[in-house]
Amino acid sequence: MARSLLTAILAIARAQEREKVRLLKAQDRERSSIAKERERVSKQTHRSKQQALADEISATVEDLNQVTNETIRALEHMLVDALAKPVGLNWQAMQKLVDERELKKHPDWHISDAPEFASFEPRSPGILGRILPGWRDENDRKIAKASEDFAIAKRSHEIALRKRQSLINAAQAEADTHNRDILGFYESYRSGVPESVSGYFDIIFEGSDYPDGFPQKWRSVYLRESKQLIVDFDLPNIDGVVPAVEKFRYVKAGNKITETKRTPKSRQALYTSIVAQTVLRRLYEVFQSDRAMVVDVAVINAFVEAIDTGTGQRVRPCLVSVRTTRDEFLKLDLRQVDPAACLRRLNASVSRSPTELAAVKPILDLDMADSRFVQESDVISTLDTRPNLMDLTPGEFESLIANLFQRMGLETKQTQASRDGGVDCIAFDPRPVLGGKVIVQAKRYKNTVGVSAVRDLFGTMHNEGASKGILVTTSGYGKAAFEFANGKPLELLSGSNLLYMLKEHAGIEAKIIMPDEWRDGGFDN
Repeated sequence: MARSLLTAILAIARAQEREKVRLLKAQDRERSSIAKERERVSKQTHRSKQQALADEISATVEDLNQVTNETIRALEHMLVDALAKPVGLNWQAMQKLVDERELKKHPDWHISDAPEFASFEPRSPGILGRILPGWRDENDRKIAKASEDFAIAKRSHEIALRKRQSLINAAQAEADTHNRDILGFYESYRSGVPESVSGYFDIIFEGSDYPDGFPQKWRSVYLRESKQLIVDFDLPNIDGVVPAVEKFRYVKAGNKITETKRTPKSRQALYTSIVAQTVLRRLYEVFQSDRAMVVDVAVINAFVEAIDTGTGQRVRPCLVSVRTTRDEFLKLDLRQVDPAACLRRLNASVSRSPTELAAVKPILDLDMADSRFVQESDVISTLDTRPNLMDLTPGEFESLIANLFQRMGLETKQTQASRDGGVDCIAFDPRPVLGGKVIVQAKRYKNTVGVSAVRDLFGTMHNEGASKGILVTTSGYGKAAFEFANGKPLELLSGSNLLYMLKEHAGIEAKIIMPDEWRDGGFDN
């Protein structure tokens, strides 16, 4: 009996052990299955992420290539594309009309209907009301109050009407002023007033849509006598406009984007085409927009600002200069021309290597065509007979200064006595690098020239885009004037300096003798 019990207990224990082992194995299998499932899910997630990343990079590459191709296409067709767009101003559309929709937004516009006395008049008392003592007086009082309220409401309505009419009148006056200004500008442009003609083309150029990377920088001068427009404008440099990459490619190994560079030769060829197209497009904009036909001849000078890699200096060479007549240019079919060949046909001066910044000389320098310039007289040759500089007229004194700087090797242009913006003479130093535009002011003063005159010269120099300013006087300068000029591209020449330069460069023994009645600013500038 005891053995049988022991055997049974052992059997139960072994069965429990087997069950325990089975459970442990089942748990191991479950854990292994879970781990494998997690690994499978992880791999699948990783593959999904990798695929999503690959898809994202591929889409980026596609976008980059599309942008690049569209950029190249726009640059290659920038002249032809411009021909399909209207050029010029719609003067009628520029007229301003009173917009009632805008007026209705104003609080003074909204007013109620005109009041009527019936809405204020009290109701007449009924039969019962008339029995009460004093009803008539009470009724008269109510009627009087109603009349008073009606009169107040009527006045308020009239005030509101006047406010609304004032609003309409103000809007109409503003529109009339605007329309007069537009008409005045149009008539001034059509009459060939130089400032208005230049202003008109400023508007035209401003509204011309060029590809990204093109600097919106230009200047123009109109010569009324010859009906000639001179335009200087800036081109983009090659790195600012021509993409360096030809194509982007996705490389799965490493999930990266590689670039195929555009060859230097292809970039240079495209840039040369861009330069030629831009110049022709400027000419097209001038003649096509000039409906009043105030321009018979156009001169276009195309410059580029860049760093000369040979010197490290900033330069601005002229790459193309062309002059053509309206009749000659309008004979061209710009949809069919080769831009470079077309410029040769127009006898343009074209850089032999635009990408290397090889410059050409402008056919007509805009600065030398400034409409303020007048013909200066040769005062130096007559100075022996009246050596006192104070005996000269204001215009003669300015001509003397222009003559002197001309003797010193500068190209000079004297400005008109009126509307000269504080400029008496503009000189051009032809030396490379060190040269440039020089603003000259001449003042026949008895007393010391103050610092305000030097400040004015410095401001004028910047407004004119000059590289240097020179102030010449028959007197001298104070400490504040020299302190302000210190470190700036300003030259202050006193009376003694002027006499020395006349002797040194013109062989003239001049003198400065002030009349007793001389008053600075009274006899001349």
